[in-house]
Amino acid sequence: MSRVAKKPITVPSGTEVKISGRSVNVKGPKGNLNIDLHETVNVAQDGEVLNFTAVTDASWAMTGTMRSLVNNMVTGVSEGFEKKLTLIGVGYRAKAQGQSLNLQLGFSHPVDYAVPEGITIETPSQTEILVKGADKQKVGQVSAEIRAYRPPEPYKGKGVRYADEYVIRKEAKKK
Repeated sequence: MSRVAKKPITVPSGTEVKISGRSVNVKGPKGNLNIDLHETVNVAQDGEVLNFTAVTDASWAMTGTMRSLVNNMVTGVSEGFEKKLTLIGVGYRAKAQGQSLNLQLGFSHPVDYAVPEGITIETPSQTEILVKGADKQKVGQVSAEIRAYRPPEPYKGKGVRYADEYVIRKEAKKK
């Protein structure tokens, strides 16, 4: 049985959770998110606590998954999620302009990335990118798409990497 599924979710103040049938809607200061629960998962709300139960003994894994998704929604609308990317390389620059991110990554042309709705991108310096949003999956996806333009290479370490990422360096070929 899933230990994650048995742990209740406490809803912080300022966050509102509505359960109607299979749909869970979470509203908070950072946004509004909703999810449709799997048919083998039940959720009960008593006050500021959400409890998850499985319909059958075989569905505890799905119950744990749904509990984690709802918990990420509650955290996202109350605190938000953030990923930091770092650009390493001579001439590598980033600049956020409204709903567009302009990247210069050593190509012969600049790369313009259209920021999806619900995500905000900030560039505190020319070599740092902050991706923020309420939806954890969307923040991770946008970060991965930006990183995919120029992933870090193992010889010089140039490229776009997560701030906490460690790139294993290789030695150059000997003569």
